[in-house]
Amino acid sequence: MKTSIKLEGMRFFAYHGVSAQERKVGNDYEVSLRVDCPLEKAMTSDELADTLDYGTLYRLVADEMMRPSQLLEHVAGRIVRAIEAACPSVTGGALRIAKLSPPVAGEIGRAEVSVEW
Repeated sequence: MKTSIKLEGMRFFAYHGVSAQERKVGNDYEVSLRVDCPLEKAMTSDELADTLDYGTLYRLVADEMMRPSQLLEHVAGRIVRAIEAACPSVTGGALRIAKLSPPVAGEIGRAEVSVEW
């Protein structure tokens, strides 16, 4: 059985970007996360200790989103490493980070980085 936990549509205001102006004024971001982990025990026990607390996952993502970086790829790598370090039961997952209305010469709704591991 393949089981996972998903956190979709997490919203943050953060200061990521290559230009100094982006890191000064900030932007809106949306993050979605899926972590693959064994949930079978929790499916029968109904105990938080037998699963992965999604509040913990949210805090890990939020902590890394609040640390400014030039590249979303760098933020994504930090998030994956933080999850792997804090949650040894995670066997893989997927992460998407989107910068909403990025500052480019043209109309664009979002620029997104995605990682699967």
